[in-house]
Amino acid sequence: MSKRLRSSEVCADCSGPDPSWASVNRGTFICDECCSVHRSLGRHISQVRHLKHTPWPPTLLQMVETLYNNGANSIWEHSLLDPASLISGRRKANPQDKVHPNKAEFIRAKYQMLAFVHRLPCRDDDSVTAKDLSKQLHSSVRTGNLETCLRLLSLGAQANFFHPEKGNTPLHVASKAGQILQAELLAVYGADPGTQDASGKTPVDYARQGGHHELAERLVEIQYELTDRLAFYLCGRKPDHKNGQHFIIPQMADSSLDLSELAKAAKKKLQSLSNHLFEELAMDVYDEVDRRETDAVWLATQNHSTLVTETTVVPFLPVNPEYSSTRNQGRQKLARFNAHEFATLVIDILSDAKRRQQGSPLSSSKDSVELILKTISNQHSGESQDNDQPDYDSVASDEDTDLDATASKAHRQKLLGKDAN
Repeated sequence: MSKRLRSSEVCADCSGPDPSWASVNRGTFICDECCSVHRSLGRHISQVRHLKHTPWPPTLLQMVETLYNNGANSIWEHSLLDPASLISGRRKANPQDKVHPNKAEFIRAKYQMLAFVHRLPCRDDDSVTAKDLSKQLHSSVRTGNLETCLRLLSLGAQANFFHPEKGNTPLHVASKAGQILQAELLAVYGADPGTQDASGKTPVDYARQGGHHELAERLVEIQYELTDRLAFYLCGRKPDHKNGQHFIIPQMADSSLDLSELAKAAKKKLQSLSNHLFEELAMDVYDEVDRRETDAVWLATQNHSTLVTETTVVPFLPVNPEYSSTRNQGRQKLARFNAHEFATLVIDILSDAKRRQQGSPLSSSKDSVELILKTISNQHSGESQDNDQPDYDSVASDEDTDLDATASKAHRQKLLGKDAN
């Protein structure tokens, strides 16, 4: 942490003292009890990190601290600040409330349903509203006013918006201006450091050109966020991006298992996935790594003199309504992989991400993600791959291709470290 929390800081959701967690994308600090609810919502709603026991990029923590100290919580509780809300009986949770149902219902209304966020006047064409908000975001990121940009993002501004007249994205603007905290905020909301502007330059190029070396280095780290996180999960090290090392491929302790026919078959099938399906699988495994690591921190930091009940446990990835039902089922079943099976999958993803980033050709195949997961899960038990029904539903399907917005595609590309300089 860049500094110790001041004793005056309170949980954004219940006003309890000494919050020990942060919701990164919401710009708030939260207590243990409220964090247990945030974790059950999923990373698409709230991305939580422990303030002391989770590694933080210094500028990412500084971004969250700045938002918290500048009242970002008022964005999510806008209507509750209206005196009329007291008359209507609406109020925020307090420390004495029970986690379930009181705190949980309030937190879901606040972040999942956005029940208290300021609403714009209704317009017939929502895309026009999003475009206008995105243009405002494009202009705002050259300043240090983070809470204005978070408010615009909360209302629907797109972090990867390509300005048709300016020929670039908000991240290009922030990078040119040296606004590293704005770059952190945009990246949290999916901005891609590898996106090229009309002249073919990336945000990394502009940061270097302007002498903003810390920002340029951080943007490269963000570019490889997914593969760095997977490598660190297995071996506790990250690549040395400054010296051109962008991938670490850990080795299994028992190499004999890696040479099994089932393991080879699983790797071959993974290599034959389309880029779209591979990117979705990699993102799902990234989310599962985050769940497992956060679980470990959660259990290590809880007061074990009291019973940790099932209501505080997140046994598998929460449902993301933007994904298909088969993908959500597959994401949840990643939790069934034991340590060796999961490590095998992570290593294969790291290896293939490096191959794809370096432009190696892909073979054409209709093998699905479900067969890869099935093969990996069976490689120690000796089961046949020819069972009538796979144990795992597909994590992604070709039907989902048309559901992805441009911003989502760019976010996948950012996570996989494509087109980095």
